Amino acid sequence: MTTTAHDAIVLAGGTAKRLGGVDKPAVSIGARALLDRVLGACGDAGRTVVVGGRRPTARPVRWAREEPPGGGPVAALDAGVRHVEADTVLVLSADLPFLTRETTHRLLDVLAADAEREGVLLTDADGRDQPLVAAYRTEPLRREIALLATEYGSIAGLPLRLLTNELDLARVAADADPLASFDCDTWEDISTARARIREHGIVLDEWITAVKDELGLELDVDIKLLLDLARDAAHGVARPAAPLTTFLVGYAAGRAAAGGGGPEAVAEASRKAVALALRWADETDGKDGTNGKDGNGGKAEGADAG
Repeated sequence: MTTTAHDAIVLAGGTAKRLGGVDKPAVSIGARALLDRVLGACGDAGRTVVVGGRRPTARPVRWAREEPPGGGPVAALDAGVRHVEADTVLVLSADLPFLTRETTHRLLDVLAADAEREGVLLTDADGRDQPLVAAYRTEPLRREIALLATEYGSIAGLPLRLLTNELDLARVAADADPLASFDCDTWEDISTARARIREHGIVLDEWITAVKDELGLELDVDIKLLLDLARDAAHGVARPAAPLTTFLVGYAAGRAAAGGGGPEAVAEASRKAVALALRWADETDGKDGTNGKDGNGGKAEGADAG
């Protein structure tokens, strides 16, 4: 987790002409709105400002509106930065289905390590700047927006490069997360994103994140730990024991978390349940030395000796 205090601005306006004018931030990818997916990637911001029309979100945000509505990214940034309090701000577009906290933390950490820079941008796989997957120092951002307003009389409709060209920026290659800058401008992009999240190796993480959003949970989940528990319960006891055991582990972890526990509560409850399942299986297999009898190698008391 990054230690840099920061706010976030998410740009969720625009007309989505290539999508037929639909509300793009509300389009669902993996049963989660595009906007909610981006909000998850900046979930540890002190304040998150969404610039655009109000809509339901998975977590609380502060709303702002560019002037005029649909006035472009510089106008949207101007509206958002007016509500920012931190010295550093993430700036993100609302159509990034694969953006993760790992990437936003990386941007923040690179900026924190170079006091001379005024911002850091992600570059895509082709080396192109992505100014809406970036971290900026707040005051230089405000300064350059004000200068553009003075120079042009209005910032509505100005291209974003006029702003970023005036800032001293570092670049971070997307090598570690090549899909972080993938944005959804067309229905083909949306279809590609929907297919991608269902691929083997990704689908479980996506599903668990969707469930946590739906239930309002912040708890980190060790998927491998729970799958191992389900396997041990299914093999050592009975197949229906797998979902029932994981439910009970979650319930126990929830009770522990209410008393001040955290993710470790799941690990501890899982450890106990796994140990129980293994002891159960050992008795069934006779590995505990009883061979399914009374523990003394003979028949249980009261049995007919014949």
